[in-house]
Parts: sequence; C-alpha cells; structure tokens
Amino acid sequence: MIGKGTSIAHTGTSIDYGWNQEKDAEIVFSQHLAGSSPQEVTEEFRLIQEENTRCQKNTLSFILSPTQEDGRSLTKEQLGELTQRFINEMQLKERQAIAFVHREKEHTHVHLYVNRIGFDGKAYNDSFMGKRSQLVAENVAKEMGLTTVKEVQFEKELDSIKVRLIIKDIHHKVMESDRPKTLDSYIKAMQERNEEVIPTINKSNRLQGFRFQYEGHNFKASEVHRSMSGGRIMAQLSQNKGIVKPKELGKSVQLMGKTLELSTNLATSIAKNIIKKTIKRAIDTGIGY
Repeated sequence: MIGKGTSIAHTGTSIDYGWNQEKDAEIVFSQHLAGSSPQEVTEEFRLIQEENTRCQKNTLSFILSPTQEDGRSLTKEQLGELTQRFINEMQLKERQAIAFVHREKEHTHVHLYVNRIGFDGKAYNDSFMGKRSQLVAENVAKEMGLTTVKEVQFEKELDSIKVRLIIKDIHHKVMESDRPKTLDSYIKAMQERNEEVIPTINKSNRLQGFRFQYEGHNFKASEVHRSMSGGRIMAQLSQNKGIVKPKELGKSVQLMGKTLELSTNLATSIAKNIIKKTIKRAIDTGIGY
C-alpha cells in the first residue's frame, strides 16, 4: 500500500472531488462531523479553521492506495478500518476528518481529508508529511496483512532480473546460431524470437545505442548486461562480417534501408571492443608466446 500526504488550501474543492458521485464515491470514514454534503462538511472545517487564520494550508489531504489485488478484495468496512488505523498512527484522531473510496480504473484508493487545525486552534505539524505518510501506510499494511510497497518493489525487481536474463539468453543464442553480420539481420533474428530491438538515435540523427523491449519491459542495452552494450553488439556484428581492425570500420551503418551515422561515443566503443576481441583471440591461440 502507498500513502501520500500534503497540506492544501482548497478545502471545499478537494472534499467535493472526494465526494464525486461519478466515481461511485462512498464515505468509508468520518469523525467529529455531522454534515451530509460537501458544502456542509467544508463549512464545519471552516468554522474550526477560523480559530487559526495564520495557517493558509489548513487541510491535510491523503491518498491511501492498496495494490490492485488487495483493493479488489477490501470491503467498505475494511477500508474504514484501514483509514482509522492510519489516522490513529498519524495522531489525528482528535481532528475533523472524512474519507472516501474511489474504485474507478480498477484501482481502489481512499481520499482522506483532515482538518489541520485542531479544536484548540493549533495547526498540525506537517514537516516531512510525505515520508511520514508512507511509513505509516507501510505499518498499517503490515498490521492488516496487506502488501507493502517494499514487497511490491521486491517482486518488480525479481521480475526485472528474470526478464533481463531471458533477453540476454535470446541475444546470445542469436549471436551463436545466426551469427548476423548486419544490424538489420540482428534485429530481425531477435524479432523472430519475440524480442524487439529499438535503435536509439540522438538529436543529431546519429545512432548511439539500443534498447530492448520484452513482455512490457524496456531496458537500455547495458542495463540488460554489460556484454550487451551498443559498442559490444556492433563490434560482434563487424567481426562476423570479417572486420577485425578498427581502421576498417566505417562511420555509418545501414538500418532499414537508411544510412545512419554512428555517434562518436558508439564508434569509439566499437573500435575498443574490436581491439579487445582481437587481443583475446591472439592470447587464446598463443600468438606472440
């Protein structure tokens, strides 16, 4: 679950948005309020806020967002409990508050509005509000057995690692079995294995690298693996073509019927990688020893 919080000045507009019937809004929590419309609740907030006219951003606005899977199963009562726990841990239980659930776009989330001005006229300290909101939301999620942000991030990282390994495996199979000699043939061989290679072209219309897209994931070539940087890929294609010396390299490449200049960085990287491969081949075959 994600928690976001900030101080706002537009109380009436925000409460009116939270109560939006077009979003099938339902009140899931209310305390120290009697009003039955956005206007009445806003007026109740205003009466207390008049006790502290120095505070301009006098309403606290929070969004509590469970994961999509958790949100689908949470009842109105459970969302009310979630909000109550959040309010208690944020030490806001002695202030006017109202919360609404929105379930549009298949992503359930709660809009919570709390009067920043207490019955004693003092303003709630909103220092580090964003960070505190997130930490408290994490604690509430743990207490209620919901998925926390850290768990979501961990799952995403595991998924990312898995996809990068798949992309790397496809790349190596293409290079070993197809041994493409041109950029077009490499891109085509990857596409045949459901992997999209996206050339990165800079503002000067020069090729500077590649991105890989697979099952909704998109990575820079070097993010997949250091062996898959643009320079290393182009160097391997050049060597498959029989180019083994940097001076034999051209300054351009053919791509989908067009001639693209190589960026300075990419050209330099290709040359360095050809030199490295040439030296390694010499060492492996014992040349010079």
